[in-house]
Amino acid sequence: MRALTVTLNAALDVTYRVGALVPGDTHRVSDVAVRAGGKGVNVARMLLALGVPVLATGLSGGSAGAVLRENLSRSGVPQAMFPIEGETRRTVTVVTGSGQATLFAEPGPVVTPEEWSGFLGHYSELAADADVVVLSGSLPQGLPDDAYATLVRVAPVPVVLDADGPALALGAAAGPAVITPNRNELAAASEVDDPLALGATAALVSDGARGMTAHTADGVWSAAPPEVITGNPTGAGDAAVAALVAAWHLPWPERLAEAVALSAAAVRAPLAGDFDRAFYDQHRADVTPRPVPED
Repeated sequence: MRALTVTLNAALDVTYRVGALVPGDTHRVSDVAVRAGGKGVNVARMLLALGVPVLATGLSGGSAGAVLRENLSRSGVPQAMFPIEGETRRTVTVVTGSGQATLFAEPGPVVTPEEWSGFLGHYSELAADADVVVLSGSLPQGLPDDAYATLVRVAPVPVVLDADGPALALGAAAGPAVITPNRNELAAASEVDDPLALGATAALVSDGARGMTAHTADGVWSAAPPEVITGNPTGAGDAAVAALVAAWHLPWPERLAEAVALSAAAVRAPLAGDFDRAFYDQHRADVTPRPVPED
């Protein structure tokens, strides 16, 4: 299984740790971490940890983009980022002593039509060598709402789409193998209860701490974490996507269990893109998918 992850709005992630977050106050930061980020980058990092061959691509530019590419290479994540003129965005996550995370996300660069056309050719070549493609995260300024739909159609292999808003609705209509919205994102994208009505073959829908539901052509299953998990939830959705890819050839109930377990283990890790290996190994067998009766 060879995976290609795509992060069109990649980011240089900065994580601050403080005792408490008080609006209007001065905060002394106890710890700072800087690393390459964006949802697809996080997925690539976790796939690598799971032993799945992966290549990370997307758009990067400016000094922040150079640091992002260097950080990926230094951390062992293979990358083929496509260069653009605009400056890669930064995100700042403030994590308090209680584990509450507050995210500040810059909008990202403006991508020109010429850059988008160049990336499409780059992407087509990379996707031809992959077994599955992951499209994750927001779209940078300058790209059309149907950018993910275009990437779904171009890919010669199954696609997992993790997006929201019009990018989710239009991308799902192009027929990806799996979409991975949360409840709020799904409600915003469709007025119907069945997520498969959007056009994807399957859907993994997250309901936060209550777990996830897998909607497939063969049935619907739900599963919840083995216990109440506290920590940093920023990378939990990315972990679920990585688990789906790593367990691609397993039956859906087992893939769902892997997604829930790895997502919970990611909440236990301090940084998005990591997971608590000991927790994952210990509690994977404690996640029990249950069939959801049809109405």
